[in-house]
Amino acid sequence: MYFGNLETVPYTKRTHWILLSKTLERQLGESAFEKEKACFKGKILPPIHPQSVRIRMISKEIIDALQRGLSMEQVWSDVGYASAHVTGFEGHTERETLKSLTDASADGKEESGWHKEDEILDDSWVQQSRKKGHEKGPATSHLDGLNWEVLVVNEPVVNAFCLPGGKIVVFTGLLEHFKSDAEIATIIGHEVGHAVARHSAEGMTKNLWFAILQLILYQFVTPDIVNTMSSLFLRLPFSRRMEMEADYIGLLLIASAGYDPRVAPTVYEKLGKVTGDSALRDYLSTHPSGKKRAELLSQAKIMEEAFTIYKNARSGRSIEGFL
Repeated sequence: MYFGNLETVPYTKRTHWILLSKTLERQLGESAFEKEKACFKGKILPPIHPQSVRIRMISKEIIDALQRGLSMEQVWSDVGYASAHVTGFEGHTERETLKSLTDASADGKEESGWHKEDEILDDSWVQQSRKKGHEKGPATSHLDGLNWEVLVVNEPVVNAFCLPGGKIVVFTGLLEHFKSDAEIATIIGHEVGHAVARHSAEGMTKNLWFAILQLILYQFVTPDIVNTMSSLFLRLPFSRRMEMEADYIGLLLIASAGYDPRVAPTVYEKLGKVTGDSALRDYLSTHPSGKKRAELLSQAKIMEEAFTIYKNARSGRSIEGFL
């Protein structure tokens, strides 16, 4: 049962175990989407509304970039992760920009107190995952034949999400804080990244084991202590790891769609300020702080890979083996 349900995540090549079938996952996503439409009836912007047209066009570019990647047969090999000879960085100014981003993020590293095992975007982690992933191609069948839909809801909520099955929802409150197309693309790319990595199905599978573990611990410890410890040491770190993986996948998606990936760190920093970051958020929230997300994405090696894709996309050159 275990080995028969192991899958490889596209882009990061991380191996995860999922019990939920792709068909059921898609049905759950579509069902949740219908409930969302019913809930926000009367607040959904019509397709011809300028904001709706804009969000749909940005989403389409990201989805097109994803589908171009799905059409490739090879695994990601042509770009070379964190290569010292990566192309597209001939300009000294561009290198200085990336270096300043990295240096700025490094200033707060000691005070952040971030657990090393949670930094799944760390260069060595991705390199190891990709080497292992070459043995088995990424799982992409859950993305085949999706009926992508985009809704823009007129609500002052700073949020967006993508349900399994390709259902994207964006709230107008988000557009009040993020004005440029690249900023909006960064957030949509992150949400699409969750769907690409099947994080919803993975979360359901993990919750099954969390529940079994809790039942065992209930025999020895009071339920309140078990629930608190389970949340702090199992559920929340797992959620943060998935969020950071979606950040990384989204970064590569927007780069392939022709959006400058160097915008991403500033987007997450701004998002952190809007939602109210605190020193405890890295430990007591399902999402890492905006500062931590910006810090990880500003790493020169990660950003160089995305920037290479971006330069190729802008020049009209496709990258073979995108996945």
